[in-house]
Amino acid sequence: MYSSSSPSRFGALPKIAVGVLAVVILVSMINPVRIVQSGTRGVITTFGKVDPEPLGEGLHFVMPFVNRVHMIDVRLQKNEGKGVAASKDLQQVAVSAALNWRLDPALVSQTYQAIGNEHAVAARVIEPAAQEATKAIAAQYTAEELVTKRTEVSSKIRDALEQRLKRHGVIVDSLAAVNYDFSAVFDKAIEAKVEAEQKKLTAERDLERIKVEAEQALAKARGEAESLKAKRLEVTPELLRLKQLENESDAIKKWDGRLPHYTGGGTPFIQLNSGGSATKQ
Repeated sequence: MYSSSSPSRFGALPKIAVGVLAVVILVSMINPVRIVQSGTRGVITTFGKVDPEPLGEGLHFVMPFVNRVHMIDVRLQKNEGKGVAASKDLQQVAVSAALNWRLDPALVSQTYQAIGNEHAVAARVIEPAAQEATKAIAAQYTAEELVTKRTEVSSKIRDALEQRLKRHGVIVDSLAAVNYDFSAVFDKAIEAKVEAEQKKLTAERDLERIKVEAEQALAKARGEAESLKAKRLEVTPELLRLKQLENESDAIKKWDGRLPHYTGGGTPFIQLNSGGSATKQ
């Protein structure tokens, strides 16, 4: 009895599994709910036609079998690349750089319609534009200026990329790590010239320092001379006055206390005696 019923029961299991799977697929296909994750936008296509208004982050309802949602990453992307360019003085230089960019969330539907998702933008737009901008800007500078004006060159390449990419709905964030590789002979020539310039600047600074020190020493000597001259002018009158006082003091010390005698025609002479009485002659 058991042997006759077992095959039919086990034979029904695959049918049940197939039925459950079909229900799951059907539910997933007719599911009207779409969730747009943080840092992405949803581009809706209706029978292949792109809706110009993208879906923002969050929960959205769409029409099953009619609408399809394409998730596009609008977060910061990074592209690194290398290219060969020619400088203004016809030196061949290998340029490597890293570009940080992102898709404009408001224009992501137009970008998807014209180019595709973020991977297509990186391959079809970013890399060719970077090559073109780098070659155009490098041709405006000599090989030496590419090294000495690295920041200026990077800024101009970034501006050129921004102008080329904004029409595709791409926002340029920054251009970093711009490096140049020249031939070994040219590298040595640059190093020698830079070293010579550094020595020249050092010599000029030393000469300027010596000149300043000499001027300071001369100013100090002049100041001391003026000070000594001023002191002599101030002391000389005092010394003369002191000498005069000394002479007067010597005269006082030598005086015996007697007034001088005076005789004259017709004028009586008065002589003081030691006792204080006067006699007339």
